[in-house]
Amino acid sequence: MGTSTLEPLIDDPIDAVSLNAFSALTKGSPAPYWLFRGVCGAWGIEQPRARLDLITVSENATFLLLIDGEPEGVVRVSQPGYVGGPEAVASEIAWLNALHDIDGIHLIDPVPTVRGTFVTKIRDLNGVGWTVVSTKFVEGTVLEDLDDPSSHYETIGSWAAEFHRQSRAWQRPYGFKRFNWDLSDMVGISPRWGRWETAPLTDAQRELCTAALDKALAVMSDAPRTSRTWGLIHADLRPSNIIRGADGTLTVIDFDDAGYGWYLYDYASSLSFIEHKEYAPQLAQAWIRGYEHVAGDFSDVEREIMSALSMIRRLQMLGWTTNHREDALPDGLAREQAPGSVMCARRYLDDSFWLMR
Repeated sequence: MGTSTLEPLIDDPIDAVSLNAFSALTKGSPAPYWLFRGVCGAWGIEQPRARLDLITVSENATFLLLIDGEPEGVVRVSQPGYVGGPEAVASEIAWLNALHDIDGIHLIDPVPTVRGTFVTKIRDLNGVGWTVVSTKFVEGTVLEDLDDPSSHYETIGSWAAEFHRQSRAWQRPYGFKRFNWDLSDMVGISPRWGRWETAPLTDAQRELCTAALDKALAVMSDAPRTSRTWGLIHADLRPSNIIRGADGTLTVIDFDDAGYGWYLYDYASSLSFIEHKEYAPQLAQAWIRGYEHVAGDFSDVEREIMSALSMIRRLQMLGWTTNHREDALPDGLAREQAPGSVMCARRYLDDSFWLMR
């Protein structure tokens, strides 16, 4: 194995590189050879025994690692410079490992490289370094594939509360580096994932969504940012990031979006892409019951903030659909986002707490 494929954890200053490098791949396609070779070298895998097949392309490209035909791990490849590069990814893994200390919560297990680190850099044929991590494969069904995942949402809400309790008390290791989820990162002129305004909406629909967003932003303008309300969060505890095993055990995966934000943003993110579904109020109510069981009852002000963040998140993720592949979501869900967002905006304008009733 040549040394050119493995690099130290410090990123060189580089221009942003798009995940278009994987755009020609479809689900199940083999990884480019430079990536396959680098993964085998980094994790000490014999190439003849291994396969690396695409799962999906979203913020990252994720691949299923098979050894002797059996799934053994999931390899995640981050676009260079995304969310802070290898240092930020190493910080993500540090928090994930710390969360493993919480009793009763099941999380993915990161796999160290042969060097003992959890993060490595693999260079493509153009010399660009890609940040790569690997986790153990979790057998089961993602909640996203269930017709109605509401029966699991009390657990998800209670786990979010446990995450927040740990986050408030945890002493970050030296060099810990994660980004913020400010309102400007969600919606605005240059949000992290794309502008919702460019989605396929009529002028009247866009005006309705703008009115709902204005109402939500007015609520957030008074939202406090203290050690009690703001800290390190998962930021994507939605059905696609939770796996149910054959015995019913739930496992949380994908901490890629973990960063600093309002703790109550985890409520909003748990409903991502599905707020318009008939069962969404059941999810919201179950999540709240689970959270309150651990952390006590929400105040009316907190519920107002949760509802505002949910409306903002809905438009944030509508923006996400404008520059992501349709196959990053279940069949048909991407096409539901524009009309579904209009419905959510109308309901929110009529009643801030519509999802909670």
